[in-house]
Amino acid sequence: MGSSQSCCGGSGKVEEVAKIGGDGESPWRLFTFKELHAATNGFDEEFKLGEGGFGSVYWGKTPDGLQIAVKKLKSMTSKAEMEFAIEVEVLGRVRHKNLLGLRGYCVGNEQRMIVYDYMPNLSLLSHLHGQFARDVRLDWKKRINVAIRSAEGIMYLHHEVNPHIIHRDIKASNVLLDSNFEPLVADFGFAKLIPDGVSHMTTRVKGTLGYLAPEYAMWGKVSEKCDVYSFGILLLEIITGRKPLEKLPNGTKRTITEWAEPFILKGKFKDLVDQKLQGKFDENQFKQVINVAALCVQTEPEKRPTMKEVVELLKGSEKKDSFKHMRLESVKYKEHLMSLDKGSEEDNDDDNTYADESSAYGVFGALHVQKMQEPYSFQGTKQVGTIT
Repeated sequence: MGSSQSCCGGSGKVEEVAKIGGDGESPWRLFTFKELHAATNGFDEEFKLGEGGFGSVYWGKTPDGLQIAVKKLKSMTSKAEMEFAIEVEVLGRVRHKNLLGLRGYCVGNEQRMIVYDYMPNLSLLSHLHGQFARDVRLDWKKRINVAIRSAEGIMYLHHEVNPHIIHRDIKASNVLLDSNFEPLVADFGFAKLIPDGVSHMTTRVKGTLGYLAPEYAMWGKVSEKCDVYSFGILLLEIITGRKPLEKLPNGTKRTITEWAEPFILKGKFKDLVDQKLQGKFDENQFKQVINVAALCVQTEPEKRPTMKEVVELLKGSEKKDSFKHMRLESVKYKEHLMSLDKGSEEDNDDDNTYADESSAYGVFGALHVQKMQEPYSFQGTKQVGTIT
């Protein structure tokens, strides 16, 4: 599986994770600190791809010519240790062409590093709002492919891997693009494994403002439908080129659903399309994607489609009358929560491709939602998980 010189002396949590895939057939291995130090030229600042609360990510190249991205944790707090262990465990479980898999990791007394394949086209964020936005490398066809393939990756997490996995941080910066612009959903540090028979879990709220589902932000209720909501926001972002949360000239902040709702009500679909595409898009496809996004961002989680249904709708294989077309439901965040947002404005214009931009928002009553009751209150015999 790995080198006999692997970084050792780590915690029991990580040593347990190391057992996953230890059958000699796994595509990942253990790296030594010496190997990664050499690959990144001593973690040279010029090799740095991004930086976040967790630490830094560096570009590297192994002796056999493999380009890698190395996530190097800044500090070994219990929280950081847990998120590292979770990400390694989840990455060790997933095998899908549209999920960024684990190339390897290194564990030492004071070192925690995760190794991935390097994605030469960086992130979806960099093409929608960052350094490549003006180049318009993502034409309409590529955007639709990114939407469908990303949905297939999330569908795999929800329906095919066991136990099922909730990502909890679906967003543009966590969709990476390979040399052919094929998307790979990344960053599983906030992921939750859901045992069979459990409808949802109650947990501390983590994620990125603008993508958070109402029931998650308000009550900490996390389920697969939270990912569906986030993906709906991502769909709107892909086709409109707008940010999930943007700052207006008067200093207030507006969600993408607030911005899009009036256009959809008036049927002004062409005004919704990313202007950088210069009118080069398929109008029927656009309307279908808007419809799917509207289904995904409904405030009541039980009304949202599953990711399997989302994939079928995006591909056009689901019967169109299976889901009625509806108006887009707009969610407005309260001002005190808006004030906590630090990653929705010009901060995101730089290309922190592999950086963890997520923040925790453990604020109940964080959203303005009319006539919304706490979900999952009456679920019969379905089990409910509680975690901290």
